[in-house]
Amino acid sequence: MKHIFVLLVATVSLAGCDFFSSEPVYGGLSAEGMNYTPYNLTEFVVRDKYGNRASGGGDLPPGSGEGSLSCCYKLKGTEFTVEWQVYDADEARKDLYAPIKKIHKSTTVQLPPVKRSNRAGDDVLAVHFYPDDHVEFEFRNDFSGSRIDYGEVDQWFQTKYGKAANPDNLNWAAAYRRTTRVAVQGWMKYRFTDSVDLEQYVYYTLLVNPKFDEHPAVQRIVMESKGKPGAFGLAMQKLPADVVREIKSNKFIHAASGSKNG
Repeated sequence: MKHIFVLLVATVSLAGCDFFSSEPVYGGLSAEGMNYTPYNLTEFVVRDKYGNRASGGGDLPPGSGEGSLSCCYKLKGTEFTVEWQVYDADEARKDLYAPIKKIHKSTTVQLPPVKRSNRAGDDVLAVHFYPDDHVEFEFRNDFSGSRIDYGEVDQWFQTKYGKAANPDNLNWAAAYRRTTRVAVQGWMKYRFTDSVDLEQYVYYTLLVNPKFDEHPAVQRIVMESKGKPGAFGLAMQKLPADVVREIKSNKFIHAASGSKNG
């Protein structure tokens, strides 16, 4: 009995206050940021109410993040504060000698208790940064990649449309950021995450008509495809040629206002 008591005391001593706490404890964490904003993410910090923290970042362009890890952290509880910094790379390029203007952001994330191993290196805390400044946590045990693949969207757009996709001969990074900014609009307006949906959104916005989604036929597609990843993109690919010409001419009745745009 004495040996059991000594063992129990030793276990409690090693566990510290967490042994008696009802709050979940996540130890041995690696952290990675997933950036879906139109800006470069330089760094982020996750804090709990007990003084623990996890951090990451590293000048992540829009759509990047997987493969960049920092380790090893402990977090405790169900409510966390996330602080992060971003900057506009296009603004920074206007004056290469001026200090980069960082934008500081902060939010709170609720995370229900999650069962995991607590062994160092087993799990990755993916911190997903969305364009509307909300943040989501996800525990992973592999590099399962980004939820929104701006790179795939841009490669499709540049490959398929060539000079038309980059008429002003921007360098690849600037052209990519332009595509990303439009794709971000697709997420903001319709929560598109599927690459096919975003490809069509980018194509119609940049090469057909930036107000294309005011056309009644497109609004109908948006409504019918809601909650069906990929359905919007496939339907837009099948729009009749006369409807596409009408959208391009900008001579159609705007369903939102009921006025004719000539």
